[in-house]
Amino acid sequence: MMMFRAALVLLALAAPLRAEIAIQEVTSPGGIKAWLVEDHGIPFTALEIRFQGGTSLDAAGKRGAVNLMTALIEEGAGDLDAQGFAAARDALAAEFRFSSDADGVSVSSRFLTENRDQALVLLQSALIQPRFDQDAVDRVREQVLAGLRSDAKDPGAIAGDLTRARFYGSHPYGSSGDGTIDSVTALTRDDIVAAHQAALARDRIYVAAAGDISATDLGVLLDNLLGDLPATGAPQPARADMTVKGGVQVQDFPGPQSVVMFGQGGIRFDDPDYFAAVILNEVLGGGRFSARLMTEVREKRGLTYGIGTSLSVSDHSEELMGQFQASNDKVAEAIAVIREEWAKIARDGITQTELDNAKTYMTGSYPLRFDGNGTIASILVGMQIIGLTPDYPKTRNEKVEAVTLEDVKRAAARLITPDDLAFIVVGQPAGVTASE
Repeated sequence: MMMFRAALVLLALAAPLRAEIAIQEVTSPGGIKAWLVEDHGIPFTALEIRFQGGTSLDAAGKRGAVNLMTALIEEGAGDLDAQGFAAARDALAAEFRFSSDADGVSVSSRFLTENRDQALVLLQSALIQPRFDQDAVDRVREQVLAGLRSDAKDPGAIAGDLTRARFYGSHPYGSSGDGTIDSVTALTRDDIVAAHQAALARDRIYVAAAGDISATDLGVLLDNLLGDLPATGAPQPARADMTVKGGVQVQDFPGPQSVVMFGQGGIRFDDPDYFAAVILNEVLGGGRFSARLMTEVREKRGLTYGIGTSLSVSDHSEELMGQFQASNDKVAEAIAVIREEWAKIARDGITQTELDNAKTYMTGSYPLRFDGNGTIASILVGMQIIGLTPDYPKTRNEKVEAVTLEDVKRAAARLITPDDLAFIVVGQPAGVTASE
């Protein structure tokens, strides 16, 4: 779901770049902008393209159209049907991946330098001339429907749907971009073509490349690859103002355990208190076993195997979300402990020891997460989307180190709002009463 996805935005904040990496800003002759990390050590290039808007651009009554369209992009293009396209791609040892989420359609590609021109011609045909053959539409639609039928029996997926609806109502964020069984069943080939025109346009492109390519060659590549796309696409959605209030929503689902999602509004990346909020979240519910919720809910009381929280910054909203699973007889106590810790950190902030340990972890782990040209290209796109500058990898740890105890206390008082903490429970929890 959107609140927990591995979004490009979060990737740009969490995943590091090596200090020696030099990011070049490139503008093609046709005006397409991109970032580049040039590395000629290995003869291949990773190219990442992000079209902003994603499944939030679905037309009224056409939920799931962008998702289905994205899954169909490489199911035949130009003169090649689905099998012919796959064979041509494999013959070039190229890799193309197309995906969509609430905020964008992503195109990830890798290709050898010796096959670059041919690979890009093939990719260009997929982006500009997808066939959307009816047999492919029917086949891929059935795959999507199978996933939706499976989700209808999955408590985690049900919890995600309920959380989206409760937090965002009628906004596109308030429902799954996969659509519903009814909406996907009703989609026509014309709907898919319209979704393609709405989502893939030059006015919403973010691009990055890493590997064996020069800035000059990248500029030419971008114009050849993307220059024939429509100039503009569908309008972006409005801001998704979160109106949810605190309380507990329970959806009955038979089984020995319950899935629980909980959260409230978050903080934007450009907020002066953002890095203080990141440290706050790390102390409250970050990935370490020393996080307060892990300590209080799992280690001290054995109420769950794992629990965590995350700050998420999307294009039109921001959240602080958490999740855990517990046996039905332990859910009520776990919720009570979470509420207590929420109120405690809002009131008192964190300790100097917690601040120091969080800083050490965050700055020390930063240079260890780098993993190849594909990761770099994805990170660079995420950085662009949230408005970072190319020097961010060199200054990020300085921003973390500059956070003071008073900064975190101020961020806690602003961000952590116990009265707005909402719980969505899917299961049969004992002693938990709905209080929406």
